[in-house]
Amino acid sequence: MVLGLGPLLLVFMLGLVVTPPTLAQDNSRYKHFLTQHYDAKPKGRNDRYCESMMEGRELTSPCKDTNTFIHGNKGNIKAICGNRNGNPHGENLRISKSPFQVTTCKHAGGSPRPPCRYRATAGFRHIVIACENGLPVHFDESFFRL
Repeated sequence: MVLGLGPLLLVFMLGLVVTPPTLAQDNSRYKHFLTQHYDAKPKGRNDRYCESMMEGRELTSPCKDTNTFIHGNKGNIKAICGNRNGNPHGENLRISKSPFQVTTCKHAGGSPRPPCRYRATAGFRHIVIACENGLPVHFDESFFRL
């Protein structure tokens, strides 16, 4: 009887060792999404805001061409991954049912090396994201509200 439990215990222990890194990896992709694209309460939404946020989020080495920051509640963004605030869009993407306040920062040209200069465009848009395990992990695009 003890001999029969040994292999089962080994499989169980291996399962415990393998599962947490997988979950941590999913969580790290969500955290990376938040770092690149989330700012709950922006202070201003002008060119200076973009330059400060892009540098602060380490998106300027080299200067990232375009980046969008989503403002508001994390729960509403997560809800796009489900049916409460999202619909399927293309292959493996979700589009928000409601518009979000966003600021899009576009590199103003010049050198791709810092200091980077950005132009801000503020507005409300439906956003398109990719989700994994119910969490947003990639910002794809946004649409102006008509």
